[in-house]
Amino acid sequence: MILDHFKNKSYRPVKKVDIQPDCVIKCPKCESLFFIDDMDHVNKLCPHCGKYFNMTAWERIASLVDEGSFVEYFREKKIRDPLKFPKYKEKQLSLRRKYELDEGVVCGIASIKNIKVAIAVMDTDYLMGSMGTTVGEKITKTVELSIKKKLPLLVFSASGGARMQEGMFSLMQMAKTSQAIARHKEKGLLYISIMTNPTTGGVSASFASLGDIIIGEKNALIGFAGPRVIKQVTGTELPPGFQSAEFLLDHGLLDMILSREEMRDRLGDILEIHTNVNKSRGVRR
Repeated sequence: MILDHFKNKSYRPVKKVDIQPDCVIKCPKCESLFFIDDMDHVNKLCPHCGKYFNMTAWERIASLVDEGSFVEYFREKKIRDPLKFPKYKEKQLSLRRKYELDEGVVCGIASIKNIKVAIAVMDTDYLMGSMGTTVGEKITKTVELSIKKKLPLLVFSASGGARMQEGMFSLMQMAKTSQAIARHKEKGLLYISIMTNPTTGGVSASFASLGDIIIGEKNALIGFAGPRVIKQVTGTELPPGFQSAEFLLDHGLLDMILSREEMRDRLGDILEIHTNVNKSRGVRR
């Protein structure tokens, strides 16, 4: 009886479909599998749980600025290697070819809701967005460009900190960029610092923490040393999530937290308010 049931079953032939491995993504948070085409490509979100995937500098710029308004400045041809660190130049050449980046930050001028800004966006694909001499120089030049053209300044931080392959030269960039920001403040210009995931080390301890308005991206890791290092040095248990943007907001270290979906609109609102206040005061920008 049971055998007859199976014998009478009709089966439809199954067509085999070749799926390339790079077409499918596994979310590290909810562990769901999904096709890359199902992702929100503007904001790089998991379609199931909303987790943020890594955004390149170019993807972030495209999601923020008015279409066709971005003009890149300070693209660096030379690879700097002040300490002649083994295989450092070769690694950078490889990254340049792979990601179409000259360094760990992309700088330029763009418009957000028709308001012109100077903007610098860091990229963790390039040596974890670490700050060496070239990154420090490009950010400093962007600040100076903002001063020269009397523009608001936006910096999106995403970095593992100072670049170990450049030793003391990389640490000097903390002072260099901070001094540039101080000159920017003296001119009464607006500086908005946006800390994305992760913003750590020498970047968090310098220009990223000096904004007139400091914004944390939702769920971003923000801190100086990593939690394991702090625990090893101090021997104390740390509160859960103490280096999250949400924890820092609760303790007064951030002005606000924005999701990627609302980032462009809220930044546009802030810039518009700033522009209107200056107009009412008769300040030319």
